[in-house]
Amino acid sequence: MENIKNKKILIVDDEPEIRKMIEGFLRKEGFFRIYLAANCEETLKICHSIKPQIAILDVMLPDGDGFTLLSSIRQFSQMPIFFLTAKGEDQDRLLGLGLGADDYIVKPFLPRELILRLTAILKRVYTTTVTQQLPVFMVEGCTIDLESAVVRSNRGEQPLTAKEHALLLKLYENRGRIVTSDALCEAVWGGDYYGYENSLMVHIRRIREKIEMNPSKPKSLLTVRGLGYKLMVKKE
Repeated sequence: MENIKNKKILIVDDEPEIRKMIEGFLRKEGFFRIYLAANCEETLKICHSIKPQIAILDVMLPDGDGFTLLSSIRQFSQMPIFFLTAKGEDQDRLLGLGLGADDYIVKPFLPRELILRLTAILKRVYTTTVTQQLPVFMVEGCTIDLESAVVRSNRGEQPLTAKEHALLLKLYENRGRIVTSDALCEAVWGGDYYGYENSLMVHIRRIREKIEMNPSKPKSLLTVRGLGYKLMVKKE
């Protein structure tokens, strides 16, 4: 198992005391490759030069916002993104998830919760079973390559985020059968998945935008009302 404490972490916040506070939490937990940025410009420079493996982004920044910054990062990196959001800004959180963020935490937050959520993301993304051969399969109109974490269709090649990948893997393992929303949430967020139902719907919508010819009328990733979802795979 790869040591997640070796991962490069970027903290982006325009308030120096918050940056140093989060850095202190992380160093106390054994993380040591930590980089700091105060705005969008600094963040993009660090992303290109240092290539961090996860970023903690504040939504409000002096030269832009975290959502626009995430869109810029996604043009060249699929590293996991962890958002810091203001209390009560539900639309902001859903927008961030819709753009491909992996998780969020609301200010003010408990240091221990931040560490647990960050560690969970790092384990999901960077801890793999060496012997596991990830599948490549077809649905109507495209090929889903979980080994390379991409979707290939006549629209080109689209990368999958870590959460989209985990959801598709769980759905593929149960292809043709209903997978409950609880089971999907647990596969992606672990045992402490309560409250992630809205996040699940956002990620399902993002997956449909990548694999369905008409996302509003899906034929491959179906909703089973009141239960969960079902993935229909083309027979080999």
